[in-house]
Amino acid sequence: MHILVTGGAGYKGAVLVPKLLERGEHVTVVDAMWFGNSLADHERLSIIARDVRELEAQHLDSVDAVIHLANVANDPSADLDPRLTWEVNALGTMQLADHCVRAGVRQFLYASSGSVYGIKSEARVTEDLSLTPISDYNRSKMVAERVLLSYADQMIVQCIRPATVCGLSSRMRLDVAVNLLTMQALEHGKIRVFGGDQVRPNIHVQDVAGVYMHLLDLGERAPGIFNAGFENISIRELATRIAARIPAEVEFTPSDDPRSYRLDSKKLLDTGFAPQFCVDDAIDEIVAAHRRGELSDGDQCYNVRWMKQSQASPAQPAPAMAAR
Repeated sequence: MHILVTGGAGYKGAVLVPKLLERGEHVTVVDAMWFGNSLADHERLSIIARDVRELEAQHLDSVDAVIHLANVANDPSADLDPRLTWEVNALGTMQLADHCVRAGVRQFLYASSGSVYGIKSEARVTEDLSLTPISDYNRSKMVAERVLLSYADQMIVQCIRPATVCGLSSRMRLDVAVNLLTMQALEHGKIRVFGGDQVRPNIHVQDVAGVYMHLLDLGERAPGIFNAGFENISIRELATRIAARIPAEVEFTPSDDPRSYRLDSKKLLDTGFAPQFCVDDAIDEIVAAHRRGELSDGDQCYNVRWMKQSQASPAQPAPAMAAR
């Protein structure tokens, strides 16, 4: 199978692409390389260093399936340039979907976000609940979902709403909850928690890659929308878990961030998917990598810092830099 992965050099893509290659797939990665490229050369891997907005129909010749990961990720990054966010996340997705239909692509997997639900009080946040996104990032992902679902009679469309991702990747991110707080403990001996009672769902990056591969294999047997998050944990509990592994002081500070939600992923589990990793695994592997000297607290691991330094904009994508 020939699979095109947009954003394939990113945090999730850098884990997913090697797995696809390991099982014999032919993979084309399309990535603007804002954060560099840590993917190793492979005889079945082609890389197109290009913004997803510049992708053309010819790049989809012979492609069987698209896994669309490319986006301006998370609220702070999206807020840097809302116009860029909407162009990449919504308009770019619409353009890509149109190219796919014209090229005869059979299957389209979309990396949406569990944050599209907004603030929910329900104990079980399932795929049939209303969406009340509260930021440009959330709204752009919701709109992209709706655009894609309008193509559901022309190709298999699968929208995955992942929880907050954690764990090691060769294109590491330290601006997501588990990774961020673990690195704070390692580098400073202190974990700073804003609020603490907010509940967030979590998923290990290895399991995220597993979800895409699982749904890719199911194809027309599992179209539609799927939550993907398996541990709903308060930020307070998360900090406590980390401090139990790394001697660190936990400092609580009031927060005006109201986001709190729990994902229910029964629909995905009912298709036969079984998660293999957990938050504790992510903490332990980050600690081990740091102690081996393989993981450092660099600016390139923080999307907002790196985008500001690189001055990424709609007119000028950030230059490619070596990933660490």
